[in-house]
Amino acid sequence: MKRRTKIAAVSLTAALLITAGSAGAAVASGGGAAGPAMAAHPHQREAAALTGTAKLYRSAGDDITFSFDAHLAAADTKDPTKATGTFRFSHYLNGRGAWAEASVDCLLTGGKVAVVSGVITDSDLPGAKGTRVGVSVHDLGRHDRLGYSWAAVGNPADVKDLPKCVASAPFEKVKPGTGDFHVVPWHPAL
Repeated sequence: MKRRTKIAAVSLTAALLITAGSAGAAVASGGGAAGPAMAAHPHQREAAALTGTAKLYRSAGDDITFSFDAHLAAADTKDPTKATGTFRFSHYLNGRGAWAEASVDCLLTGGKVAVVSGVITDSDLPGAKGTRVGVSVHDLGRHDRLGYSWAAVGNPADVKDLPKCVASAPFEKVKPGTGDFHVVPWHPAL
């Protein structure tokens, strides 16, 4: 009988801890069960997101890095052009190259794929400031893939009149061991 009481006490304690953890997650995600994020996805604090950093694989040894911190708030779930954040990219080979940072103006995600666009706000690449660029990511764990709007023209400064949330397919492979992109899928209320 004593053993049965201990098992019941341990089970009750575990159940209480799980319940407390769930309640804490609900509060963190938008203010409880009635919060906007809670309506469709109980553990999601935002409608969509793309975060993380990775280096692209190039056999010639190019140092190409992309970093993302893009978010769409749960309150803006019906308008992906209200996304906020930044993304940064750089490309160097033999000590020569350039970098750029863009302010996010659109974020669309579906499953493990994201497309983000933004206007370049800072860069050492001549002619790049003020240009809209787009990047796509396929979140495959440690084997992520990436694409970018200037794939066909070769230079982000040469992309002209790109609409929001447009990029090429994620055709590039990330360098082994560097893929840590994370996509939060968008679930628009239809």
